[in-house]
Amino acid sequence: MAANTDKRDSAPEHLDVLIIGAGISGIGAAYYLQRDHRQKSYALLEARAAIGGTWDLFRYPGIRSDSDIQTFGYEFKPWTGEESIVDGQAILDYLQETVEEHGIEPHIRLHHKVLSASWSSEDARWTVDVERTDSGERFQITCGWLFSAGGYYRYDQGYSPKFEGSQRFRGEIIHPQHWPEDLDYQGKRLVIIGSGATAVTLVPALAETAEHVTMLQRTPTYILPIPAVDKFASLARKFLPEQMAHQLTRRKNIAFQRLIWSFCQRYPELARRIIRRINIKQLPQGYPVDEHFNPPYQPWSQRLCVVPDGDLFRAIRQGDASVVTDHIETFTEDGIALESGEHLNADIIITATGLQLLPFGGVDLTVDGEAVDLPDRVVFRGMMLSGVPNFSLAIGYVNASWTLKVGLLCEYFCRLLEHMDTHGYSICRPELDDRDMETRPLLDFDAGYIQRSIHMLPRQGDRNPWKMSMQYHADVALLRDGPVIHPNLKFETR
Repeated sequence: MAANTDKRDSAPEHLDVLIIGAGISGIGAAYYLQRDHRQKSYALLEARAAIGGTWDLFRYPGIRSDSDIQTFGYEFKPWTGEESIVDGQAILDYLQETVEEHGIEPHIRLHHKVLSASWSSEDARWTVDVERTDSGERFQITCGWLFSAGGYYRYDQGYSPKFEGSQRFRGEIIHPQHWPEDLDYQGKRLVIIGSGATAVTLVPALAETAEHVTMLQRTPTYILPIPAVDKFASLARKFLPEQMAHQLTRRKNIAFQRLIWSFCQRYPELARRIIRRINIKQLPQGYPVDEHFNPPYQPWSQRLCVVPDGDLFRAIRQGDASVVTDHIETFTEDGIALESGEHLNADIIITATGLQLLPFGGVDLTVDGEAVDLPDRVVFRGMMLSGVPNFSLAIGYVNASWTLKVGLLCEYFCRLLEHMDTHGYSICRPELDDRDMETRPLLDFDAGYIQRSIHMLPRQGDRNPWKMSMQYHADVALLRDGPVIHPNLKFETR
């Protein structure tokens, strides 16, 4: 893996495009850029010691995507494995294959952390401050366009609320974002605090070895079992060429995702009853499903959790795991005391309490000497910021596979570069024409990690092109097939 460049002299290296982050979004952006603009110079700067982003960071047992790999993966690279919901290592292998197959690897620079970036309209370029995380060396790179694909949450710290008495607990307290490689939990009692995707992944994985695993939640989450193996995908691969089978499976899954989301939005109470009925069939007879699996919010107000082949429910049926819905009063020397008076004995407590957002990797932006205050900016077509030239960002779907949207944004980005090259433009800047336009939060989603940090993010408007679309087919029409130019998109030549 290319990780180093020679020591820079006084003149900063200049690139046409600089991509921040070598995770699934950054690698996808690199593919589309070199496919459509082979003449342009580019690099991916990755602060960590390896590619993969999220999938290299999280190493807790059972780590997996909660979206099917056919839509979470790339449109241009078929998934050839049998399972549809795959683990973190399989995703890492898939990403490594992508960079090797498409010649992206030489463009990746590991241990390169972007600290800040300043735009000069006079020079029509960004000056990017970079730090080598392995040596501490600092230097600058200039670029014509900056593409932020560094994710949206802090890699160095997860969200851990303060728990009363936590210092008294004699066992280990672990956040999944910082899972110890040598943790021995065989034959031990584990309590997992949380009920989101991380918790429902951990429970069945740990239950295979631990004495018992308890998932402690304040409020339930909607959880649905799905097949681990997509039979349609297996059949399609058997009779069709690889790429065609991939495309058909992808389209089927996109349609299914949209159908489920739309149904939940239109008929929330009916959707609630259907999910409840499915849960009852998965759980032991007489199980208090309304206490532990009946959330107070409507389906898809927060993301639905999926469990392949119902592995969470199976662990509960077998008695290896249990769910407790209660509030924590205090940690004790040997567990957790609950407000109900119950006590949960534990040798290890796992705080699957969520993420902390860090918009655009915490990179400070300035434009012509003026700091960019993100909450004062409005997102253009879900990928640029009002008043910020030659800057793109990768934000995916929260109601479907993340990368479905990122792929479309990358395609539009490449079309935009082609338009600029054709007409000799060097600057592209979205500009608001109505300063009094009503705005609202960028992501209309009730998840705790979003709500805790929504004030840090840019905003969306009440009309196109400032609305944040969460509909794949509408985005295909707009970003892949629609016109590149727009009255709010201003072009200049320097």
